[in-house]
Amino acid sequence: MALERDFPLFPLPLVALPSELVPLHIFEERYKTMMARCLEHEEEFGIVWLADDGLREVGCACEIAEVLERFPDGRLNIVARGTRPFRIEARQDDLVYPAGSVEFVADDPEDVDAGLLEEVHEAYARLVEQATDREPQRDEIARMSAYELASTVEFGLQSKQSLLELRSETERLRVLLRLFSSAVQRLQALERAQERARSNGKIRFTPPPPTP
Repeated sequence: MALERDFPLFPLPLVALPSELVPLHIFEERYKTMMARCLEHEEEFGIVWLADDGLREVGCACEIAEVLERFPDGRLNIVARGTRPFRIEARQDDLVYPAGSVEFVADDPEDVDAGLLEEVHEAYARLVEQATDREPQRDEIARMSAYELASTVEFGLQSKQSLLELRSETERLRVLLRLFSSAVQRLQALERAQERARSNGKIRFTPPPPTP
């Protein structure tokens, strides 16, 4: 796939996924300029995780889904929507904002195992029920990709980055199955701990009625 030069890059301490909605407050001059260009030309920009050990090579292109607020000094509150993953091939320093030559990356051709997909959907439904006390719409879940499922749950940044870097939907689903199952177990353990705390650690029982 051909490289795209001058692609705007927004290094942030977060990971965006395709389909995820990300609220952003734009206040630095260079990023005001970046967003003005993206809005004028209806172009994407890339969110890249700026981790403690440096900038990651794989990021997520985003479109500006909505401008929530404009301030007189040029600051913006926006909502960005993730669109597609890319890999940074070279950084550029010739623009007023961070940019690079990037390659948009596609998934490897594959047939997703129906049994695995069902397992993931079931694990996700259990997680939603456990976390929200509501039963999710199974037909809605069935239409969601791995990215769409992951974008609705708060995972650690490393887990999200790993999902973004995988070029196989099957592998992403396998990762999600582990993450969803682990999250359900943690929520169940938390509920048990809270129940013990409410009982002050004592076993509650109803004594039998007195014998006449």
